Amino acid sequence: MSLEIRPVTAADHAAWLPLWQGYQRFYHSDIPAEVSAVTWQRFLDASEPMHAALAWQDGVAIGLVHWIFHRSCWTVGDYCYLQDLFVAEGVRGGGHGRALIEHVYAAAQAAGASRVHWLTQEDNAQARLLYDRIASRSGFIQYRHLFG
Repeated sequence: MSLEIRPVTAADHAAWLPLWQGYQRFYHSDIPAEVSAVTWQRFLDASEPMHAALAWQDGVAIGLVHWIFHRSCWTVGDYCYLQDLFVAEGVRGGGHGRALIEHVYAAAQAAGASRVHWLTQEDNAQARLLYDRIASRSGFIQYRHLFG
């Protein structure tokens, strides 16, 4: 079975949405539909720094990845934040997550970015096995302050 990873198009919304909802369930989150609608429109707007791609296998979308380019005070090149990565439960462990990350690596390198970085939960053991092989841990701890 061949895997194809390609940027989303307006026609891909019905394939993207169930994966996006699966990602939210995985992280026990419930993002309002209005936010998801704005996010989707941002992916389609060439002037936005947000991007999305789907992994397709035999005509079925089986994974998604979202990334955002942003400035840094430490480098001339932008940083690339890999914000969301999800592979459907029935096909995990087949190298699809790695392929999606490598897709972002290639997009970031082509855009002249200085790095790709991401976060994951400490207890996301299966994903961390992959991440530990293809990236290095920064040693930083995330802090946040929410508004509203």
